[in-house]
Amino acid sequence: MSNPSSAEARQERFDHGMETLVGVVGDGGRRVIDALADINPEFAHQIVAWGFGEIYSRPGLPPRDRQLVTLGMLTALGGCEPQLEVHINAALNVGLTPVEITETLLHAAAYCGFPKAINATLVAKKVFGERGLLPVANQ
Repeated sequence: MSNPSSAEARQERFDHGMETLVGVVGDGGRRVIDALADINPEFAHQIVAWGFGEIYSRPGLPPRDRQLVTLGMLTALGGCEPQLEVHINAALNVGLTPVEITETLLHAAAYCGFPKAINATLVAKKVFGERGLLPVANQ
């Protein structure tokens, strides 16, 4: 077997990342990449090849756990509502329940504050509404 050229290896990483991205995030991930294509195609490539092909697909954490971490971090950062929308959908795609997601956002309030957790919860409400998952049962 010959060593792939740099261009072939780059394309293989992108293809692997796109498979992971679409498998977890679905069409929302592809829409984000497509939205970046005419302004910064290299950034779009790196999100797919590195973010999903190298990092997200590592075997150390299952996808549902990666989504829990991602939801917590995006909530703590604040101002990431578009990314939260994508990742709340992804969390549902990988098997998290609405209760687990809202519990994650409630838990985040203790560490990053009510305003950020409220904003994240309102994004979850939008996603759940679009997916016919409201109301969420109290715990």
